[in-house]
Amino acid sequence: MNTFPSSTFFSAPPDWGWLIVWYFYFGGLAGGCYFLAVLIDLFGRREDRPLARLGYYISFPCILISGLLLTLDLGRPERFWHMLIESNTYRLMFKAWSPMSVGSWALFIFGIFSLLAFLSALAEDGQLQQPAAKSLRPPGALGSIIAAIGGLFGFFVAGYTGVLLAVTNRPIWSDTPLLGMLFAVSAASISAALMILLAQRSGRATPGLNALHRLDSWVVALEFVVLIAVMISLGPVFRAWLNAWGLLLFFGVIVLGMLVPLALYWRRQWFGDLNVTTAAAAVLAGGFILRLVIVFSAQGV
Repeated sequence: MNTFPSSTFFSAPPDWGWLIVWYFYFGGLAGGCYFLAVLIDLFGRREDRPLARLGYYISFPCILISGLLLTLDLGRPERFWHMLIESNTYRLMFKAWSPMSVGSWALFIFGIFSLLAFLSALAEDGQLQQPAAKSLRPPGALGSIIAAIGGLFGFFVAGYTGVLLAVTNRPIWSDTPLLGMLFAVSAASISAALMILLAQRSGRATPGLNALHRLDSWVVALEFVVLIAVMISLGPVFRAWLNAWGLLLFFGVIVLGMLVPLALYWRRQWFGDLNVTTAAAAVLAGGFILRLVIVFSAQGV
């Protein structure tokens, strides 16, 4: 029996499991890395283009994995195309009032933009012998338009999963309007962290990497503030986290994923690159645990 007052009447849990947790995680990485790469392309220095290419290299595989995980979670995976095409008339199916329909189309369209950026990055790195593909990225007019529109879809995909939860009639999910913001900020933090790790290991440590370090530290601080705001906005429903899930949220997300990285980022001069690497790995772990806690805790009450 429910022991805390929720603002909405709720039905049976949707039985979302590990596939959905990973879907949320990889979707956040896909949208976040693409969005950060676009910012570097549009506003960064030319010598930082390798860092932007890294973001595109991460984004496209992640959106593929995200879509695959979502498809596998369906009761009938072979019918995934029904989300986009009406099965009887074979017309495009879009329901503006349905978050699931809007999200499916956003994932599909973003996947196209992510593919174009991926191909352009390959061409610029000399891995694809199609010089015309380079025009799909800034600084050209066509590339800038593609990047700007794709960046908007990337931002949407990064925060969409939180919005989807908020309109699902479950406690915690439906009792705060801030999940979309939390997931978007978290996507930015884990994406910057992954780009930092891979840039250091792949030799793409451009001058802009220091700016990415600073950005990630401020985004993690913002994520901490948003998470506290989420807790406050839950009101009495916050008692749903006064259990093992709450402990995991505190130690796995707040301590490991936020406070430890902030301390390491802001004391970088003490430990050097090892400090940054450890901080980025902690952010990635905390971002996954955040999605784990939010997905599973609301289904157990």
